[in-house]
Amino acid sequence: MSGDQGPKDSAEGSSRSSGDHHQPQTAPLSRYESQKRRDWNTFGQYLKNQRPPVSLSQCNCNHVLDFLRYLDQFGKTKVHLHGCVFFGQPDPPAPCTCPLRQAWGSLDALIGRLRAAYEEHGGSAETNPFGNGAIRVYLREVKECQAKARGIPYKKKKKKKTQIRPRDEAKPSMQSA
Repeated sequence: MSGDQGPKDSAEGSSRSSGDHHQPQTAPLSRYESQKRRDWNTFGQYLKNQRPPVSLSQCNCNHVLDFLRYLDQFGKTKVHLHGCVFFGQPDPPAPCTCPLRQAWGSLDALIGRLRAAYEEHGGSAETNPFGNGAIRVYLREVKECQAKARGIPYKKKKKKKTQIRPRDEAKPSMQSA
């Protein structure tokens, strides 16, 4: 029975090429697709490790929010707390004991990949927990909190309407003609 291996799940990542019929026929995955697959597998493992385990069909936005909070422990972005002397300073002069968190941009990109993966795995856009409004609110709060902690405001850039006009430098040369 040890010689009978049976079909391998593609998520297991077998390094043997002799048993893989699909590898030579498909192009290698892009960086985005590889990351999306890795993120999807990580989220699936997170759900399985819950007590009791959660199936994808039972997953809701609260599970996604818990996952995002869980990921904070692996973050590399210093987020100063309100009581920290460096709160609001973009480049603090000394170290502090404030926690490391996941950067807002990383979380935003992660949610985008997971949202796409959910639908690729048969989920409908209407029931996609990664597209829930609570997730968008959470990401906005993380973004604002991190911006305040670093003293860098995130503001929507307004389009300048005056750039359509020709340069003022061209006017004096026309008058001299």
